[in-house]
Amino acid sequence: MTNGVHDGIDELVRAPKVLLHDHLDGGLRPQTVLELAQDCGYDGLPETTGPALGTWFRESADSGSLPRYLETFDHTLAVMQTREGLFRVASECAQDLAADGVVYAESRYAPEQHLARGLTLEGVVEAVNAGLRDGEAKAAEAGHPIRVTALLTAMRHAAKSTEIAELAIRYRDEGVSGFDIAGAEAGYPPTRHLDAFEYLQRENFHFTIHAGEAFGLPSIWQAIQWCGADRLGHGVRIVDDITIDGSPFAEWVEGNKDDPGALTALELDRVRLGRLAAYVRDKRIPLEMCPSSNLQTSAAPSIALHPITLLRRLRFRVTLNTDNRLMSGTTMSREAALLRDEAGWTLEDLRWLTINAMKSAFIPFDERLALIDGVIKPGYAELGYEVPPIG
Repeated sequence: MTNGVHDGIDELVRAPKVLLHDHLDGGLRPQTVLELAQDCGYDGLPETTGPALGTWFRESADSGSLPRYLETFDHTLAVMQTREGLFRVASECAQDLAADGVVYAESRYAPEQHLARGLTLEGVVEAVNAGLRDGEAKAAEAGHPIRVTALLTAMRHAAKSTEIAELAIRYRDEGVSGFDIAGAEAGYPPTRHLDAFEYLQRENFHFTIHAGEAFGLPSIWQAIQWCGADRLGHGVRIVDDITIDGSPFAEWVEGNKDDPGALTALELDRVRLGRLAAYVRDKRIPLEMCPSSNLQTSAAPSIALHPITLLRRLRFRVTLNTDNRLMSGTTMSREAALLRDEAGWTLEDLRWLTINAMKSAFIPFDERLALIDGVIKPGYAELGYEVPPIG
């Protein structure tokens, strides 16, 4: 990385981290993409070496061209159509996250996107689950224990959400901890999938919904009030319901875009929350925020002015995430370093985020508490930060 992102990165790697929003098909190693393409006879890759391919993925995601951005997933999905490919990608996902200091992660993927070479939905889930267990074991052997659960995703534009929800319930005791919907928000509201959400609620199962990234407050409101989402994927547009000095957040940011410290120095008595924003904060609804990804999709103007800083100061239940590590060229430690270097965040802020995320994970309460008390708090204590009670 450049611009000082690597300065002091070792401490951030050692800090225990929790990741709730990470797409399996967006986190492959470039070299793995090349080797799996060769194994399965896929000849559509734009580059022939790992470093060049990694650069192509990042530049395509940064290009501002939606077709080119979506093309990146065409390539990763193309090499994830066999049991062997899915197993390897899942195993390496767990190992890579663990090496970066992540102690708990939820990896999400859409089983319906991995059927092109004859796999069944059940076969996809079983291959990924087996890969994640393999990756956990190898990470533990390497001295970096991690727990990874899976979220099964249904695509918003398709008609398989209830089928995928039923699949998630079938594997709920075998490593699947939740459900998600993803894809274009505009024109595909979460209410199209009410049957799936109502089924999951009857089954007492957890789910998150991509909402408030490319579309605004109506998407967030529907996800919460109509569908009953436990968490919001991204949720960055909740700031559309926040004003500063009477001006919408976006207008205020535009007027302060040349002041990178504006959000850090902002006096909070100048901030007003609308009804929906206040409800999200009052209900402690977790926001799965992904700063680097949001810059690529123009959901935020810069790291310094990303809404996560204001929302953290207002004590929303914000969490820090990677979204698509390959496309953003990122890791959890890099996301933390960017917030530190460009938005004034401290290791104490990261600790706060980590506790938030672990509280919000889709595993039983006693298991969350065990990780908080047995791994996260001691990990930060070793770095010199005792963890007080956090609201």
